Amino acid sequence: MRDDSPGRVAVRRDVPAAHRPRCSRPRAGDENKVETMGKRILLVDDALFMRTTLRKILEGAQYEIAGEAENGQDAVEKYRSLKPDLVLMDITMPVMDGLDAARTIRSEDPNATIVMCTALGQQNLVVEALKAGARDYIVKPFEPSRVLEGVGKALAA
Repeated sequence: MRDDSPGRVAVRRDVPAAHRPRCSRPRAGDENKVETMGKRILLVDDALFMRTTLRKILEGAQYEIAGEAENGQDAVEKYRSLKPDLVLMDITMPVMDGLDAARTIRSEDPNATIVMCTALGQQNLVVEALKAGARDYIVKPFEPSRVLEGVGKALAA
């Protein structure tokens, strides 16, 4: 039985919760969150599966995927043309790795925001990535909460 009396909102039970509009009222702790609407991200990974996984996580949080690249050289070219708010990039890729791509992007745009992705056990590469200008890193396999935390922190910095 539905209650459609004034002042009450009827909840559509036939629509999955993920597709229902969310309340736009601010909640405690929201003042530290970055507004995701309109933030454009370039995804860079040689594995289509990883780009697809990241796309689902980020689009689920209302980020816009500006484009995708499968190697560092392609990432540099797409960064130049797309000017995304953030680059989420794998370190180990063919043609040009993520470290060289990050250095190239940051040399052309010192304000570029880059978050690197790395496999577990590649801590030495993480140090190199941070030296190359990355703001944060995310370890594979991805935890959606960690992806969103890393991206949010980098965009807020």
